[in-house]
Amino acid sequence: MGAAPDAGQLMAMILKLLNAKKTIEVGVFTGYSLLLTALTIPHDGRIIAIDPDIKSYEIGLPFIKKAGVEHKIDFIESPALPVLDKILEDPTNEGTFDFAFIDADKNNYWNYHERLIKLVKIGGIVAYDNTLWGGMVALPEKLVPEPKREWRLSTLAFNKAISNDSRVEIAFVSIGDGVIFCRRVC
Repeated sequence: MGAAPDAGQLMAMILKLLNAKKTIEVGVFTGYSLLLTALTIPHDGRIIAIDPDIKSYEIGLPFIKKAGVEHKIDFIESPALPVLDKILEDPTNEGTFDFAFIDADKNNYWNYHERLIKLVKIGGIVAYDNTLWGGMVALPEKLVPEPKREWRLSTLAFNKAISNDSRVEIAFVSIGDGVIFCRRVC
């Protein structure tokens, strides 16, 4: 359930191209993308990592420690929306993040986007994982298993909304389970 390795390689390259130093990650799971980001950003870089499940994070924590990058990570055990709202309470945080990666509850992607677009600087990138939802976004609804229909509809709605958002330029990349990279333009 982690980010796909090919998506991770592209993400690392984008982090390098941005000279990213301050990032945020919504949905950490066992920390593969978090470790990748921590390895890519400079020694004094910072990552705010938000996930309600610390037990999953602790599975990957030994690898983060072994890599010597734990000092870059501020893990916050919480649902993400209240944390993002708290960060936004301080207007000096707006436009200060270089990069954000989202791999969390798909029905909240737009809610995350509305907050992250304020936090990421102009020219910064917000990346959303799982935007192809196992290819199910391309299937007729009747062919999608019943338990996956709600997530499919959330993903379709998000993909449509993000493609119409004039605040960003997007690249929809069909690697892993689909990643939408958004570059903030205003």
